[in-house]
Parts: sequence; C-alpha cells; structure tokens
Amino acid sequence: MTAVLETHGLRAGYGNVEIVRELHLHVDEGEVVALLGPNGAGKTTTISTLSGELCALGGEVRFLGARTVAPMHVRARKGLGVVSQERAVLMELSARENLRVSRCDIDRALALFPELEPHLERRVGLLSGGQQQMLALARCLARKCRLLLVDELSLGLAPRVVDRLLHAVRDAADDGTAVLLVEQHIHKALSVADRVLVMTRGTVALEGNAGDLVHRLDEIQDAYLRTGASESTNGANELRGRRS
Repeated sequence: MTAVLETHGLRAGYGNVEIVRELHLHVDEGEVVALLGPNGAGKTTTISTLSGELCALGGEVRFLGARTVAPMHVRARKGLGVVSQERAVLMELSARENLRVSRCDIDRALALFPELEPHLERRVGLLSGGQQQMLALARCLARKCRLLLVDELSLGLAPRVVDRLLHAVRDAADDGTAVLLVEQHIHKALSVADRVLVMTRGTVALEGNAGDLVHRLDEIQDAYLRTGASESTNGANELRGRRS
C-alpha cells in the first residue's frame, strides 16, 4: 500500500509545552487507523498538528510522499479533509450553501447521506448534531479527499447515528481514502479500523491490527489506566462494562 500520511519523530504541543513526543505513524491508502487513548493523551494535539492547524515542534510530517509544514488550507487543496468534534460546518449558512462553499458535488454528497436532502435549504444551526456531522463528513467525502482526519465525530450523538457515520468512514476507506480516526467508542472504532494505536502521555503505548486487539482488551485498558486514575476516561469504563 501507498503511505498517504507519515510522521517521523513528531513532537507537538502549544508554545513551549510539549504534549506529543517522538510519534511515528503511517496511514496507507484505503485503510482506517484508529487513534485511541484517555483524555490528555495527545490525540487531538496530534490531529491538529497533522492537519496544519498547529505547527509541529519537531520531527517530520509527510503528506502524499512529501514533507510538509503547510497550513491547513494548503493541505486541504491537496486532498486533506478534517472532521472535528466541534462540527466543522458554517452554522449561519444552509446545508446547500455549506456544500457549495466547500466546492462539493452536491449529488455525490446526497448519495453519501440521502438523509440530508430534505434539509438542504435549512440553516445548519437548526439541524441536529447528527445531521451537522453528516454534513461535515459529506463536505470532505464529496470532494473525494485523499486523507481524512476525524476527531471524535461521535461526541454527544446517539449510537445509531454514530454507526451511520462510521459506516460512511469505512466505505470511504474501501474506496481508497486514508483515514486517521480518533474515537471515544473503543468497540465501534475497532469494528471499522484496520490498525490501532493507543496513546498515553503523548506517546504510543500499544499498536497492532484491529482484529488482533479485539482479543487484547485488557492491554488497551491498561494503557488507558497507565496515565493515572484522575485521567482515566469513558474508554476504560466502557471496556469494564463490556466484560461485566
């Protein structure tokens, strides 16, 4: 497979505060890599740096085979798509206008999410959270992005909607898109991912094929708890609940 995204010794953070240290990862064409870990592990900082929203503090990011330090809008023109937990849509515009601003093929967007068609003329701020995330994802996928960075797109959404969104992410990968997925629902992430990286304290503590790690949930839980009880999150609680 062709590596669409690579990092070598990536260091990232805010100002002089280093959050992510010596991160090595790659995401190949047509695969979903799930990035898991507790709050404070560095997942969102990693996504922000890979997107160009944050400048790296050190190391190297390679996109489509070339080293890049470009800002997000430049990477977007080369095939980057980003979906964040903050709902990456323009709330004052209609759904149709959001798609036009993103230079999307509206027919393709509706083929991906036909649920949006009755709401094309509605102001996005009036849509449900699930509809907003469908629109955000459609804005990326309808442009046939080469790399999709997804940061907690399921936050606050009903399980049925989460399944719908993740199914679309998996389909995009099957069509050739490289996907790096940060997801709070561990089992749902494992169900769509090809590979998994578990971060703690800014470094990768565990990695492997998703099919293998389904049977190594104790190790994932240990990685979550390794940051200390004050930082353990819903992910670790979910793992306990699944086995109780």
